[in-house]
Amino acid sequence: MRGFALFLFAVALLVASGRAEAVVETPIFADAVATRQLPPIEQRLPANPSVVHLGDPGIHGGAIDLLMASDVDTRQMVVYGYARLVGYNRAYEIVPDILEAFEVEEGRIFTFHLRSGHRWSDGQPFTAEDFRYYFEDVAGLEGTNDPLPIEMVVEGERPRFEMIDAWTVRYSWSLPNPYFLTALAGPRPLFPYRPAHYLKQFHAKYADPKKLDEMVKAASQRNWMALHYVMGQQYRNQNPNLPALDPWVLTTEPPARRFVFKRNAFYHRVDENGRQLPYIDEVRINITNNKLIPIKTGSGESDLQARGLNFQNFTVIKQSEDDFDYATHLWKTAQGSRWALFPNMSATDPNWRTLLRDVRFRRALSMAIDRHELNQVIYYGLARETGNLVLPESPLYEAAFAQRWTKFDVAAANRLLDELGLTRRNAQGTRLMANGTPLDITLVFATEESEPSDLLELIRDSWARIGVKLYPKPLTRDLFRNGVFAGSIKMSMWSGVENGIPTATSSPQEFAPTLQQQLQWPKWGQYVETRGRSGEPVDLAAAQELSALNTEWTRAVTDAERARIWRSILDIYSDQVFSIGLISGVPQVVVVNRRLRNVPAEAIYNWDPGAHFGIYRPDTFWLAPVAKGKGLTP
Repeated sequence: MRGFALFLFAVALLVASGRAEAVVETPIFADAVATRQLPPIEQRLPANPSVVHLGDPGIHGGAIDLLMASDVDTRQMVVYGYARLVGYNRAYEIVPDILEAFEVEEGRIFTFHLRSGHRWSDGQPFTAEDFRYYFEDVAGLEGTNDPLPIEMVVEGERPRFEMIDAWTVRYSWSLPNPYFLTALAGPRPLFPYRPAHYLKQFHAKYADPKKLDEMVKAASQRNWMALHYVMGQQYRNQNPNLPALDPWVLTTEPPARRFVFKRNAFYHRVDENGRQLPYIDEVRINITNNKLIPIKTGSGESDLQARGLNFQNFTVIKQSEDDFDYATHLWKTAQGSRWALFPNMSATDPNWRTLLRDVRFRRALSMAIDRHELNQVIYYGLARETGNLVLPESPLYEAAFAQRWTKFDVAAANRLLDELGLTRRNAQGTRLMANGTPLDITLVFATEESEPSDLLELIRDSWARIGVKLYPKPLTRDLFRNGVFAGSIKMSMWSGVENGIPTATSSPQEFAPTLQQQLQWPKWGQYVETRGRSGEPVDLAAAQELSALNTEWTRAVTDAERARIWRSILDIYSDQVFSIGLISGVPQVVVVNRRLRNVPAEAIYNWDPGAHFGIYRPDTFWLAPVAKGKGLTP
């Protein structure tokens, strides 16, 4: 009865205020509202909330469990929650989300309109001051760990920032910035704002010096800037005191084996029936060994799971569906290659660096992989045998590029290695490098997945036929990446290009040195990303050409120009084999509790664009009541 009375009260207030949509108080907050611990729903929402129109509007309540392999995976709730200033809809169009509206002029002037009355998860206003604080007091401040992101710097030019009013900000550059909106909409988004009201206590400009020094010491940080950085990391999502704009907010202090995320009482979205999203009250992340995720998922311990599952788990998990009341789906994937090998152009060993930068070596390794065997043995012939490029679903696809240097041809691969002067072999048949050491490749992969080791066993056999000895080596993700970045790892295995379905208007930056995260040229990418402060300048002609084409694309004004540039980039990248794609089109196993509604049975599982589940808006997923005799309703 209390919930119904609150509903009538809210409707009366909304009619009196002239507001278009009637909103409904969330049941879990009814007592807090009644005792004035929380303001009523109409005071918690923005003046113009984001209204989500669903074919299947849900009901409030319940909790779901997810499985993750590490406590750093709390960041996945930022990915899945997918609350962004602007975000992709299911047609991969960028639309306002946290923003009420935005305008772009000449591709270089971006005006953002916030939602009046929008609040952080602690109830404090989210305003233009949060943008000003970040831009003027945080980003690029001398000595901070928080530089202005590369996507906000156009050929060395920082944007001009303007606070138009309390709810409007503007960024402008003298040249177009085609990366800005896509970076804001990404799975690991730009945050050009910070909760100023919270973080000022850690900033020397605003805080009491004595108190700030005490906090620095208590947190074992080297100075206030390091403390400010750690306390304000929105993507890392490990500070339960940090106000957020996400649908669920962290309530558990790390480290822990279970992290609880509770619904944000000030979230900005509602459904067409006036119910504030998210529908689900609580999300719990349970930390377990990565190898146990398929087993635990098959035992019904996760309500929504894709992370830690792969195609090889499908048959076993499918068999337990009815026992644990879940459904097993196969979603499409949009990566250029499910797995790819990345020769490290930044290798520190001079002999290996010379070899890895020789295109004949990369081509030989690619042609010595029997992709048909990989497809039949690991994927039952259901995948595509291709390089690491764009997929047939992309209008930019050309089969000649995708299949270049992928035909299994041991004789041709051996001829290329002979051309390189690698003609001497030891007693085991392994070729010898110029300095007399065996051509042994330690190929590193992350431990989160089981597929790489199976694939590499097959590749090891075929590479032995060209005199290359392969040693697969699993590492934790942090050790893996740090080794690649430092150049101590010569070759690695990771998923291929994220966006395998680009259009001419999509950024081609994945195919040019732009980021340290690019495993084939991390030091070149770091140099570009840091604007020359660290890393190494690009010093290989083909990679320099890719960089020039990427810059040319940013200045192009027509789709025809962009498409022409894209074709040149794909031509060079595939011919130079800067990454060695293995297989594409491998379905992603997705397990869903049968009570969990609004989760599509058929969809695309992709990091960027898509944010895995994010593009399907998990805040709209809801739990149907338990059938009679099976327990309580949520």
